[in-house]
Parts: sequence; structure tokens; C-alpha cells
Amino acid sequence: MNALAPYKRLTIKIGSALLVDKQGKLRAAWLADLASDIAALKAAGCEVVIVSSGAIALGRGLLGLSAVALTLEQSQAAASAGQIALSQAWASALGAHGIVTGQILITPNITEERRYYLNARTTIATLLGLGAIPIINENDSVATAEIRYGDNDRLSARVATMIEADCLVLLSDIDGLYTAPPAQDPNATHIAEVRVITQAIEAMAGGAASHLSRGGMTTKVEAGKIATQAGTAMIIAKGTETHPLAALSQGGRHTLFHPAQSRAQARKRWIMGTLALTGSLQVDAGAARALLTGKSLLPIGVTKVGGEFERGDAVAVLGPDGAEIARGLAGLDSDEARLVMGKRSDTVIELLGVANRAALIHRDNLVLVGAKEDRNDHV
Repeated sequence: MNALAPYKRLTIKIGSALLVDKQGKLRAAWLADLASDIAALKAAGCEVVIVSSGAIALGRGLLGLSAVALTLEQSQAAASAGQIALSQAWASALGAHGIVTGQILITPNITEERRYYLNARTTIATLLGLGAIPIINENDSVATAEIRYGDNDRLSARVATMIEADCLVLLSDIDGLYTAPPAQDPNATHIAEVRVITQAIEAMAGGAASHLSRGGMTTKVEAGKIATQAGTAMIIAKGTETHPLAALSQGGRHTLFHPAQSRAQARKRWIMGTLALTGSLQVDAGAARALLTGKSLLPIGVTKVGGEFERGDAVAVLGPDGAEIARGLAGLDSDEARLVMGKRSDTVIELLGVANRAALIHRDNLVLVGAKEDRNDHV
């Protein structure tokens, strides 16, 4: 069975120990095989985003840092030198298949603060739309011990949910989750599917395997919680052999973590329940009816803008009588919204420029309130 067949947008996480050998050298032949697998997925119509570790591991070798434990300053220096080599390696490997790569370095605030989040998501979406493959890594050269993600497993889960990937694939040195760490327990058995991440599942995870990686099965299960709760499936598969993605496509053993809910449901719950409202947009009767049919909220239907908000903030949508009928993520800030409310889309473009969306709230970022919500399931 082709484990990747159901998915059209994949986030694939590559660990340091897969990309870099114990001498700090790039495993170029392995990366070339992986690039071939990625090219095949792309040719089949799948969008691929890579979250790649390896900068510090490569930088250690380049800078001659042999200590098992590096100081924070040494880690940052290694990341700075290694990131250039890592980026060049990916560009070369995928370039051999005519694929352009784009590098994005992420720090924790980018997925925690809405404006940075939206900008990063837009950059990734634009690269995908242009046929390129984004290569993402934590910005280890400036991250500190206090603010870093701590491992690229969780980073990849946040990226996967940010771009609404169908599935997150964690390539590791093990072919999935076992009932106990197999290196410690010869009776440990492989688990093919996880429907729900329970405390029992979490207890099965072990610690990090080597100094080259900050992750381990524990962080992979934690990544699974982030991904599955947001509606993204997750696969843990062995990546040490050649052509690891092709092996998955040909029925290779792995563990599949099923999404806890659909992405649409997860996004609705997130918008409805976890974001504080910072403003409001009151609409006329025509706009209210359009929202009920799954349309975006355009400036021409807005009669009043309340509060102060930034692009990406959560706002309430009020009907003509002032009752809340929907809520969503603002496509413009409050000053821009006041400037364009009641105006046609062509006028909005004249006022704000062609780079701005005409919608005040795009339908993908809009949830209807109450019983009406179910009629907008595609949101």
C-alpha cells in the first residue's frame, strides 16, 4: 500500500543524523536519492515542503568543533557556517531535477505571532505556487536556549499546520513507534497505526538517540499531538536507507498517526475558540446573505468598522442589527478597513495597490457563528 497516495501536500522533516555522517560530512549520495523521491512526488502532483535539520552538524565539521557538547555560542557559530552548506546541498540535489528551492529560516515568534505567521505562510504558499520547494529550518544562528523550539520535530509540526499540509512525514532512524524503545526491550512490538495519542502512547516514547539530534521519539509524539489536533496526519518512517520516500510509496513499514479531526474543523475551532477578538465589522443585509452562501467578506458590504486591529487579527462580523453572525481573520488592518469600507473592489485596489487582497475577510478565514456555521463546511 502506498502510504503517501492520499496526500497532496506534504511536509517532510529530515533529521541531522540522516543528512550528516559522524565525521560531519554531508551524506550526498543519500540526499541525491531523497531528491529523486521528492521529484517523483512533485511530478505526481504533490506539493512538498522540507523542514531540514543539519546546519549545526555540518557547521561542526566545517569549523572543526569536535566537542560532543557545544556552548550556545559555538552552536550559533556552527549553525551560521552550516546553514550555507545545507542550503547549497539542497539547491544542488533538487536542482539536478530542475527544481528551484527557497530557504526560510524560522524563529519561534514566527509561528506564535499572527502577522509573522501570515507572512511566513504567504511566502511558503507563493513558493509552492511557483513550483519551488521551500526548505525550512530553525534559525539556530540567532536562537537562544530560552526561545528555541528545541527540536525540528515540533517545528515541522507547526509548519505543517501553518500551511495546512495533509500529512507530516518524520524521517528517522527507526521505522515508527514501538511499545517500548526496541534498543532497550527486545520484546518491543511495532505499532502500525495510532488513532488517538493517549498517555499510554506517550509513555512508549524514549529519549534522544545522539548528540547530533535534540529530538527523540518523545518529541515525535509531541509533534504528532500538534499535527493531529490541527487535522494533519503524521507518519514516522525510517529514513536511513536509500530512497526512503519511495520505500513508503511501496509499502514500507511506518507508523501512521490519524488526524483527530478534519483541517476545516480544526481551523474553525481555532478561530472560534482560541483567538481573542480585537475588533468588529458590521455589514449590510446583502453581505450577510453572501456570507451564508460561503462568500468572502468584501469591503463594499461593510457599513462600520469597530476597534483597532492588525491584519491577521480575529474580528467579529456583525449583521445589520448588530448581532454577531461570523468571525474571522482580518485581511486588512483597521485603518485600511475604514478607508475602503463600502467601496467596490476596483476602488480598493486603486487605494491600497494590487498587492492587497480585495477581501476584508477571505472565506478560508471565516467561520459562521451558531447553527449557521455548518453550512460553511469548506471554510
